[in-house]
Amino acid sequence: MEESIDCRAPKGEKPLDLLALIKKSFALKEVDIRTYSPLTLAFIGDAVYDLIFRTVTVQKGNTSANRLHNQTVAYVKAPAQAALVEKILDGLTPEELAVYKRGRNAKSYTIAKNATREEYRKATGLEALTGYLYLTNQMERALELIQTGLGES
Repeated sequence: MEESIDCRAPKGEKPLDLLALIKKSFALKEVDIRTYSPLTLAFIGDAVYDLIFRTVTVQKGNTSANRLHNQTVAYVKAPAQAALVEKILDGLTPEELAVYKRGRNAKSYTIAKNATREEYRKATGLEALTGYLYLTNQMERALELIQTGLGES
């Protein structure tokens, strides 16, 4: 990632609210975020985190699907996520830190493939935080944290 991108909506414009659009399209009810388990937050956060990097990769240039995949994996694999977490931990709010820790400490029943147990747990915490920020409509904050972790802000 060479250049920093301002992820805020232009003044006077409302940012795209994908979550609201999905909820409206499928007539989904509001759910209290506190009822979600940390692994549920990590489940949706994994997809959101992946979508962010897939979007960035695709926008940087049209190439083969295999090449797009390889470029994306460099950012979404557990060791890369764990490294990113280390760079943003001090900047998390108390609420964000609590969500991250719940995700990191959750008992996962899957085994890390190409990561240490510690890296996998940190990645799960980051995914839980990303899921939380997405479900609470705080995507600007999620993008800000990711950019900070990448050293782009």
